[in-house]
Amino acid sequence: MGEKGREIVTLDLQELIDNLTQGYADEWMAHYYWMLAAHLVSGPHAPQLAEILKEQSGGELEHANKLAERIIELGGEPPRHFSELTEKARIPPLQMPETTSDVRALIHGVLELERYAIGYYHSLSEKTRHHDAVTHELMEEILADEVKEEENWENLLD
Repeated sequence: MGEKGREIVTLDLQELIDNLTQGYADEWMAHYYWMLAAHLVSGPHAPQLAEILKEQSGGELEHANKLAERIIELGGEPPRHFSELTEKARIPPLQMPETTSDVRALIHGVLELERYAIGYYHSLSEKTRHHDAVTHELMEEILADEVKEEENWENLLD
């Protein structure tokens, strides 16, 4: 991003980059958790649930890529080492059920993380409103995805 593009951001740039870096790290962890769950889930509905988890895992990676692009535009740099991701992530760990065939417990664990993400992106959306139009739009886009994902998981419980 150019000089004028950074100039119109009326927030502390380093704090904003730190916030986006946390989101980036959280998305990588969610990507990992969904893929792990896809590999571990068992039982009669496992193939269908594994496909949903793998698809959602890809969506989390897409979010991470968009966040990385914005971090770079703002003059920052995404973490270079995976260990930095685990340090910077604040997403709670996915609570895998004791029995991998306990699909309801797994879905409840996934819902907990989706709700965490909704809260986080909502707070960043509010923080950037009227202060950074580009980041605000990105936060609204990711927030809309997370809200839709929460609804999809809730529908699976019915």
